Amino acid sequence: MNRHVPPHVAAAEAREADGLGCTDVTPIKQRGQHEVFCGLTSIIWLHRKVQDAFFLIVGSRTCAHLMQSAAGVMIFAEPRFGTAIIDDRDLSGMADMNEELDKVVARLIARRPDIRMLVLVGSCPSEVIKLDLGRAAMKLNERFAPDLRVLSYSGSGIETTFTQGEDNFLQAVIGGTPRAAPDAPRQLLVAGCLADVIEDQFTRIFHGLGIENVHFLPARHAEGVPPIGPNTTVLMAQPYLTETAKMLEKKGARVLTAPFPLGEEGTTAWLRAAADAFDVPADRFAAITGAGRERARKAVSLYRDRLAGKRVFFFPDSQMEPSLARFLSREVDAEILEVGTPYLNKNHMAPDLALLPSSVRLAEGQDVDKQIDRVRADDPDLIICGMGLGNPFEAEGRTTKWSIEFAFTPIQGYEQAGDLAELFARPLGRRDLLQVEV
Repeated sequence: MNRHVPPHVAAAEAREADGLGCTDVTPIKQRGQHEVFCGLTSIIWLHRKVQDAFFLIVGSRTCAHLMQSAAGVMIFAEPRFGTAIIDDRDLSGMADMNEELDKVVARLIARRPDIRMLVLVGSCPSEVIKLDLGRAAMKLNERFAPDLRVLSYSGSGIETTFTQGEDNFLQAVIGGTPRAAPDAPRQLLVAGCLADVIEDQFTRIFHGLGIENVHFLPARHAEGVPPIGPNTTVLMAQPYLTETAKMLEKKGARVLTAPFPLGEEGTTAWLRAAADAFDVPADRFAAITGAGRERARKAVSLYRDRLAGKRVFFFPDSQMEPSLARFLSREVDAEILEVGTPYLNKNHMAPDLALLPSSVRLAEGQDVDKQIDRVRADDPDLIICGMGLGNPFEAEGRTTKWSIEFAFTPIQGYEQAGDLAELFARPLGRRDLLQVEV
């Protein structure tokens, strides 16, 4: 009997035949003007995730306005982040900045006694004036331990992109995490911030596979990260955690390499990497993941007609771009013209790159003017770009999608595969509705 192969699967299999996909494609190296949010922006999802932490930005009024606007926090809300503002007295030397910071922290702790982790976040202004937040965190730890853990990291936007804020934060968390005992039971650590609902979904799947000792980084509570050592197997949920992965390996953990869990194919390959590491039988894996895979395929199929054959161009923004491009190429048969990413970690991204066609143009870093020229030459059907570029492109009659939405929206896992496809399809549907026949 002949196997029925849907057109999008046949196209993907034909592209996969060369074996290497996009792995050995030499990226365009760009070092010019770049347009991304700064690392402070990651606090928007981190402060929601770690429920007993407080992120105190040491920065300017501009930092405060950015965070307030980006998070959409109303004036009467009680968020778990704030800004210790560096003002003219601090900059002129009229006040001791370390003493001023101590006062701010004391007032904060008095007002919010529920805080168990205080995170001092460096900004462009604090780094320019060489304020040593690491030393400040050590002193505050001595003062408030053991009731409060104080750590610091850089969220500066100088030569970084916004997702690197999470990488820096997790690196700081791991740095203060004890090593596991040599005889500690084996555990799976999922690294990368995930929405609670997705974390719960993955936990149920792992438990179904027989992997019971599962932890997530960041954890929902300050004390939720377990000791880490050779007993720890790490599955990366986000592609931008380069320094986090290095820190975990230094502590003896084994970091798995797999496609990231976007769409049915990516989620299945990601789960299979953990299953293989924990010797889960193939029949059990199929039984546990089968229903989820089917739901994901059906959900994605609702948007395939709108996305199939569409030519897509990715500007660099979050380092999620290769995984997102792989999803579009493999599961809805879109044509990927260029995948721009701020930093290309080929070790982490190799499985996703191998599933992209070799015709894809890779670009690492950014020179925004040159990329705009390439967009105009390519004339794609859909441009994935930052907010600052979206409106000018729309004014030219081009169709765009804000790339930051993929960082803020829960898109990982089987149950969110349709939502991921819908994010790409939405601007194309909007364009069709707005077209007027003369």
